[in-house]
Amino acid sequence: MVCLGEVEDVFLLMFSVGMMTPIFLFMAQGQISLLSRATLTFGLTHYPYSEFELLAEELLMSDSTIQVFGALRMSVKMLLMWNSRMVIDGGRDSGVATSLLEGSNLIVLRESSVIHSNANLGIHGQGVLNLSGNGDTIEAQRLILSLFYNILVGRGAVLRGPLINASGDDVAPKLNCENESCPMEIFHPPEDCNLNSSLSFTLQICRVEDIDVSGLVQGTVINFNRARNVTIQRHGSISATGLGCQGGIGQGGMLSSGLSGGGGHGGKGGDGFYSGKHSGGGAAYDSADLPCELGSGSGNVSTTSSTAGGGIIVMGSLEQSLPILSLSGSVEANGGSFTGGATHAANGGPGGGSGGTILLFVRTLSLENNSVLSSVGGVGSNGSGGGGGGRIHFHWSDIPTGDDYVPFAIVKGSILARGGIVEGRGFPGENGTVTAKDCPKGLYGTFCKECPVGTYKNITGSSKSLCSPCPAYELPHRAIYMHIRGGVAETPCPYKCVSDRYRMPHCFTALEELIYTFGGPWFFGLLLSGLLVLLALVLSIARMKFVGTDEFPGPAPTQHGSQIDHSFPFLESLNEVLETNRAEESHCHVHRMFFMGPNTFSEPWHLPHTPPEQITDIVYEDAFNKFVDDINALAAYQWWEGSICSILCILSYPLAWSWQQWRRRKKLQRLREFVRSEYDHSCLRSCRSRALYEGLKVAATPDLMLGYLDFYLGGDEKRPDLPTRLHQRFPMSLIFGGDGSYMAPFSLHSDSVVTSLISQVVPSSIWHRLVAGLNAQLRLVRHGNLKVTFLPMLKWLETHANPALDTYHVRVDLAWFQATALGYCQYGLVIHAVEGEAVAAELQGGSRIIFDQHSLNQNEDADSQLGHSRSNDAYMCKRITGGILNVDNLMTLKDRSDLFHPLSLILHNTKPVGHQDLVGLVISILLLADFSLVLLTSLQLYSYSMVDILLVLFVLPLGILAPFPAGINALFSHGPRRSAGLARVYALWNITSLVNVVVAFVCGLVHYKSSTKRHPSMQPWNLGGDETSWWLFPTGLVLCKLIQARLVDWHVSILEIQDRAVYSNDPTIFWQ
Repeated sequence: MVCLGEVEDVFLLMFSVGMMTPIFLFMAQGQISLLSRATLTFGLTHYPYSEFELLAEELLMSDSTIQVFGALRMSVKMLLMWNSRMVIDGGRDSGVATSLLEGSNLIVLRESSVIHSNANLGIHGQGVLNLSGNGDTIEAQRLILSLFYNILVGRGAVLRGPLINASGDDVAPKLNCENESCPMEIFHPPEDCNLNSSLSFTLQICRVEDIDVSGLVQGTVINFNRARNVTIQRHGSISATGLGCQGGIGQGGMLSSGLSGGGGHGGKGGDGFYSGKHSGGGAAYDSADLPCELGSGSGNVSTTSSTAGGGIIVMGSLEQSLPILSLSGSVEANGGSFTGGATHAANGGPGGGSGGTILLFVRTLSLENNSVLSSVGGVGSNGSGGGGGGRIHFHWSDIPTGDDYVPFAIVKGSILARGGIVEGRGFPGENGTVTAKDCPKGLYGTFCKECPVGTYKNITGSSKSLCSPCPAYELPHRAIYMHIRGGVAETPCPYKCVSDRYRMPHCFTALEELIYTFGGPWFFGLLLSGLLVLLALVLSIARMKFVGTDEFPGPAPTQHGSQIDHSFPFLESLNEVLETNRAEESHCHVHRMFFMGPNTFSEPWHLPHTPPEQITDIVYEDAFNKFVDDINALAAYQWWEGSICSILCILSYPLAWSWQQWRRRKKLQRLREFVRSEYDHSCLRSCRSRALYEGLKVAATPDLMLGYLDFYLGGDEKRPDLPTRLHQRFPMSLIFGGDGSYMAPFSLHSDSVVTSLISQVVPSSIWHRLVAGLNAQLRLVRHGNLKVTFLPMLKWLETHANPALDTYHVRVDLAWFQATALGYCQYGLVIHAVEGEAVAAELQGGSRIIFDQHSLNQNEDADSQLGHSRSNDAYMCKRITGGILNVDNLMTLKDRSDLFHPLSLILHNTKPVGHQDLVGLVISILLLADFSLVLLTSLQLYSYSMVDILLVLFVLPLGILAPFPAGINALFSHGPRRSAGLARVYALWNITSLVNVVVAFVCGLVHYKSSTKRHPSMQPWNLGGDETSWWLFPTGLVLCKLIQARLVDWHVSILEIQDRAVYSNDPTIFWQ
């Protein structure tokens, strides 16, 4: 170990024989330390011709100096300098060998340490070269750094070549300023990375893995060769500004007064102009596609009144490009600007130097925010011209194309090649050039970006104008051009549909794909129509084969002597209930007591506790009251039954109706079981009735809305006055079943008991015919509009019914009965006898009304009879609670409407129109058309969104799909009554599905509005060329369902009324 401290001079020499130039060797086995102002000097001050070798393991310098006169070859593993200097003086003789410093592991300069050479200097190693911070400098006239793994230039540190403030004795590199030919080493630098004074480079960094610059790297011709990663941090700079030629090919012209034009390079130099004198700017030169020249200067080169152009910065080479260049600071090769005082300042000064050359052979480039890449012309002074802009060229290597393409240039900073500005009246220089290697197909611009979406480029080049618009006719409707990696090189340009709901290649929806498969909208419409008609014919034939023609009997003339007219099986008998039809029951029947209430969840059936006068002789009142309590308790519904019905009313009204009917049927069965087997009939006085459980029977009308309790004699009463004859039961009430709604129209239930009783006075054939006509009229009465629809009913009774009954001294009148606490009122007929003379009837209030036989028999003019005021047009008969309805008091009738009353505007019972087979065929066609439109609408909604599909399907759960199976079930059911009931359910499903259709309409409207905003040029498919065709299928569904509603009404009327004579206005035709 050699340690030198506090020593002014130590001079160690060792002569080596056999060399022309003396070589001196200084070798230490271990570490050499220079401390505390120590100085180590090699050579003679005035004879810097020798070469010196320094070999050691480590060289540590702290506040010390090594002075070399000549050339130094140093080889150490580690060089550490702390506030120290190493000065190599090569003298004026360019023949002195180049100094070489090798630090195989580590070279670190700290605290303003300096390595300075006025000749050529090469530094190489295999580890790290670290210029730590401010003041740390390595400079030489030619400097090469090679073979390091990492070079770090800290903030404030400097790498420089050549020397900026060199003296006349320094050996400066000769610049190629007057020759326009490019030095080949600019593009093809040698691979050995040895310092060669014949090359143009003044600062070269070769075969270094990573270079990190936070300080200044400065030189005239700077070359980064075979590096892997160059990073210029925010305060870092690589600069060749003002280090180019002072003269040069593009030197600006100069007048004797000193007025000069700016130097030219990438752009022409600006002209000088002062006091009417004009000096031309330098011409542009060099190649824009692969520049290699220094910038030119301006002014008088022989004096200090001149400026120099910018230098050359080269990164990479044609053979070996730089993989990564990251720039957060600056890379500059700007032209010089005159800053000194000119001799002829009053007449003008030198112009600005032109920008130099920045040539980048790189693969990836990153210019961060506030970074600068510039080759700007210098500023012209005192009326002189500004320098022309320089040249910047990006020579990309291995540009990825196609699917392998990734953006290789991220540019957020500034790239400048503008001409220099001026001070005074001179002209600025022209802008320089920023060019790049021609981009392959599909890419354009300086940084080879992908051509904009909707364009393609099928030739090599960088101009954006080469990206041609894609042919518009190749883009389908509902399609937009899409971005693909690497750009579009050929037509047709790739595109995608505006939504995943559309299908390639034509961007059709599933619906349109189906339509255009069959030749387009019109051919598809014709084909679908023909198919629907054909299927409807097949369906009608299958229906006739399956159901049978016996289920659709034609009208038959009424036989006067028959007991039942079979022309009207549904409206005449109405006796299909769970009761026996034994004839003997009518002989022991005492009284029929009707339940109050409509048998709903909110108002169930209930019986009054007071027994009617007709049964007071056959029941025990106390036991009867207990029996009524049990019956009323059984007739009441549970809370959950009504809750389910309320929920179903909101979700699906047809299901709510079916649920209510099912619970009504279960309730009737429960009441029948209770009366038939569970109740001991203790309220009856007859021992035989109590023993046989036959004195009481519960039944109901087929619509399950009207229930009644029949009382029978047991046979052991021994009462000759029981049962009473029909005249003794007058006035007798017959209450209508139903409530006047579409699903439950009013009807008179005439079972065997009623028919047997009436036949005591009126022949059965007359009675059955009257019931048929009455029920036909009752079908047209609508709940919520009773005041209007009851009026034809009253007229019919006066013109058709009562004139025929007058022969048998019987009269019927329309009446209301049994108003409940909630206001529900039942309607029916009051049958009473009419005598030949005036008959008195005792009212419930005790007064008497006189009936005039003469006025009752006047039926020649029915309209005048309706308007005729009679004294008995309103009365309450003995033992009957209620009131008679006539023309005068009908308008005072209180008629309540429910939430579903608007449905009656579409669904209501009508008179039959005939043509049963034709109506059935049209219904079949519309049913199939409805189902087809539902499927087409669903496909259309699927093209919008799956949310739309779910919304339409479940806003009323499956309401849009239910009409088809309901219609098929109705068409293929057996029996007129069952077919009519199922047809009503089908009509109900059909009309409630309009809610789903309206939701589909709204979804289509929302989709149309949103799509026109997102894609205003989109042309959606349509039948008529109008973009608003989204409403087509929902509108078709609405029309189809409305027509179906009317046809189903006719179909139901045909099933229920098979003899249209019941609607004849002529009583004679009616009674034929």
